[in-house]
Amino acid sequence: MDDRDIVELEHKLADLRTAHRDLDDAIEALVSAGSRDQLQLQRLKKQKLALKDDIARLENALVPDIIA
Repeated sequence: MDDRDIVELEHKLADLRTAHRDLDDAIEALVSAGSRDQLQLQRLKKQKLALKDDIARLENALVPDIIA
């Protein structure tokens, strides 16, 4: 993996973290507003979990494999 690939992954990771925070804020806003739309909340939470998985995958890709 060259430096350009690493920079691309870091930018993608930053974008995913921003999207994750935005979903967290949206979920919090719906809950605090007393929304009864459980389907929408469930969809947002599912998207948030998918983003969390993507973030973990990219973080693992950025950490070099070190054999101890």
